[in-house]
Amino acid sequence: PASLPVIRVRFARPTDRLDEVVRFYRDGLGLTELGRFEGHHGYDGVLLGLPRSEYHLEFTAHAYGSPCPAPTADNRLVLYVESESAASVVAARLSELGYPDVEPENPYWDGRSLTIADPDGWRVVLDWGLAEE
Repeated sequence: PASLPVIRVRFARPTDRLDEVVRFYRDGLGLTELGRFEGHHGYDGVLLGLPRSEYHLEFTAHAYGSPCPAPTADNRLVLYVESESAASVVAARLSELGYPDVEPENPYWDGRSLTIADPDGWRVVLDWGLAEE
């Protein structure tokens, strides 16, 4: 909107398991690795996103560890997928990497999505409910 001329959005969070988190989001979920950096004032990081998208995730690791507390079961990233079968394919790939689906904290997501916890306990929701509305 004209009142907020944003051209790109990046969600960033720290982790103490950078390699595992990248494997989950890149190899399991299927996001594209857009870039990475090492040793930037004690930080290493990886940028992930959807191809040709202006929405990115950034995961960073500090040489002295993460300053953040563990997430709650209701912290989630919601990805809207085109169908239940598309969500099942991604969920199967994540399960093969050792990340099975979990019960959602909020019952709103029951019957319209799959929820998978990443290596840090942050949850990713694969929602096909919009596609069926």
